[in-house]
Amino acid sequence: MKTPVDSRPHLLIFAREPVLGRVKTRLAVGIGAAAALAVYRELLALTAAAVAAAQVPATVWLAEAPAEMTADEALPRPEWPGLPWRVQPPADSLGARMAHACGAAFGAGAGRAVIIGTDCPGLSAALLTRAFEELLTHDVVLGPADDGGYYLLGMNKLEVELFQNKSWSTATVLPDTLADTARLGLRVALLPTLHDVDSVQDLATWRAAKSQA
Repeated sequence: MKTPVDSRPHLLIFAREPVLGRVKTRLAVGIGAAAALAVYRELLALTAAAVAAAQVPATVWLAEAPAEMTADEALPRPEWPGLPWRVQPPADSLGARMAHACGAAFGAGAGRAVIIGTDCPGLSAALLTRAFEELLTHDVVLGPADDGGYYLLGMNKLEVELFQNKSWSTATVLPDTLADTARLGLRVALLPTLHDVDSVQDLATWRAAKSQA
């Protein structure tokens, strides 16, 4: 059966190139830039594996254009084999960049768009699949992070207000987003709460959980 145009899924991945001194700067303050880069590469690999296993159309949105001469959008990035990529537009906030990426997906024919970052080692293909399934019966899906933010946001159409008036990278992002969905009368599905890795304490928590697994 042909998938209806209004239910086509598309995954948007917000990422950075793994460049020394340009990634995980909060973490680098505690463990050094080289160690932070190694952690970021580990997180990238975990995210890429989950995305590959989910087998859903996806686009990588890089925070900055690659510096090397081979920065050609026709060529997949090494960390994201087989995936097209684009560069996030200059904007005043993370929210504006995410809204742009979601708008681009819907403009290209997607009916369900899900956006993720690369900070959540617990993200799995099963959760990505579940997120898209929830959007068949809900307007919005959120994956809460235990720091008060979210690791995943999905919607059936561009809800610009979900990206506005947020103090990004703070504990108010998730509650403020949920307040917006309530005010707008949107049906919301919540995924399990997961742990992001941004700080030295976050890293310690993740390593401890891995050692106990």
